[in-house]
Amino acid sequence: MFAIIGIWGSRERKVRASYLFFLYTLFGSVLMLLGILLIYCQVGSTDFLTLYNTKFETYTQIILWFTFFASFASKIPMVPVHIWLPEAHVEAPTAGSVVLAGILLKLGGYGFLRFSLPMFPEATLFFTPFIYTISSIAVVYVSLTTLRQIDLKRIIAYSSVAHMNFVTIGMFTLTLQGLEGCILLMLSHGLVSSALFLGIGVLYDRYHTRLLGYYSGFAQIMPLFCFFFGFFTFANISIPGTSSFVGEFLVLIGIWESNFFITLLVTTGVIFGALYALWLYNRVAFGSLKVFHLINYFTSSVSKPSYLKYHDNTVILKKNDRYNKVSILQSDMNRREFAVFVPFFIMTLVMGIYPEIFMVSIHISTVALLENIVY
Repeated sequence: MFAIIGIWGSRERKVRASYLFFLYTLFGSVLMLLGILLIYCQVGSTDFLTLYNTKFETYTQIILWFTFFASFASKIPMVPVHIWLPEAHVEAPTAGSVVLAGILLKLGGYGFLRFSLPMFPEATLFFTPFIYTISSIAVVYVSLTTLRQIDLKRIIAYSSVAHMNFVTIGMFTLTLQGLEGCILLMLSHGLVSSALFLGIGVLYDRYHTRLLGYYSGFAQIMPLFCFFFGFFTFANISIPGTSSFVGEFLVLIGIWESNFFITLLVTTGVIFGALYALWLYNRVAFGSLKVFHLINYFTSSVSKPSYLKYHDNTVILKKNDRYNKVSILQSDMNRREFAVFVPFFIMTLVMGIYPEIFMVSIHISTVALLENIVY
C-alpha cells in the first residue's frame, strides 16, 4: 500500500501521505512485535492454540494488550492515530482507496477479535472504559469534522474513521448483539465505502477534480451514476434494507445494554453522519449545473484571452492560433463501470434483506469468542 500511494498517487502530496501511512503503521507494529517477544519469553512459544490456553497474569495482560492495541488502533484507525487515513485516501488512486477501505481497515478489527479479546480478557475489561471514551468522542468529533470538508475523497475517508470507531465500541461491549453487529458492520462498510470511492473515481476520471464546489445537478446528465451513488450514500447512513442497517442496529442494542450515556453520544454521531452524507449527495446530484465552474476549471491552464466561448456543451479554446473543442458535460456510466458497481449493489441488498445468511456463521464465532472471555 505504501508503494501504491507513493508511486501511483494522484497529487504532489502523495509522498507525504505514503510516509504518514508507513510511519503510523510502523510505530504500532513495532510495539506489537515487542509484545510478541515478551510472550515468547514467558511462554516459550508463539503457537496460537498454546497461547489461547495460557492464562497470563493481570499485569502482564495489561502490558500485552496495550502493545497489541497500538498496532490495531493505527490500522482501524482510531482517534488520535487516524491522521494518516484521510491523507492516504486523498492521494491514493481509486483502486488503492478501494483496497484500503475494503480490506486494510478491517485488519485492525480482526486483530482485536482474534487476539486481544480472547487472549487478554482481564485487560480487555480493564481498558473497556478507555475504548468507550475515545471511540464515542471520535464518532462525534470526526462526524463534525466531515461537515467542513470540500474534497470528495476526504469526506468518505473521515466517514470511514467514524464508522470504524463505531465498530470498536460495539466490539468492546462484550455482548452478543454488539459483537455480531460489529462484525456485520465491518463487512458492510467494506462494500459500501469501496463503492463510494469507486463512484468518486468515476467523477474524477471525467472531470479530474475532487473539489465538491465543481459538482452540482449531475442527476440531469448522469442519472445512472446518481442512482448508484445515492444508493450507497443511503447505505452509508444505514437506511433499512441495506447491509449497514442490521449491523448498526445490533451495535446500538449492545451499547444500550452496556452504557446508556455512550449510547446517547454515539446516536448523536450517527445523526451527524446522516447530515454530511445527505449534504454530500444533495450537492452532487441536485441543483443547477455549474457549467461555468467547470468551464473555469477546464480553462484554468489557458492564458487569457484564449478562452473564447461556451456553446452546445462545448468550450472552444484558442491556443497558439489553433482552436480546440473541450466537452464539459461528460457521458453517464459506461458498461465497464456499470459491471463494477453491480456486485457491490447486489451484495449490499442481500446483506440488508437476508442478513441471516451471514448471521449464522457470525453467531457461531461470536458465541465461541464470548466463552473464552472471563467476566
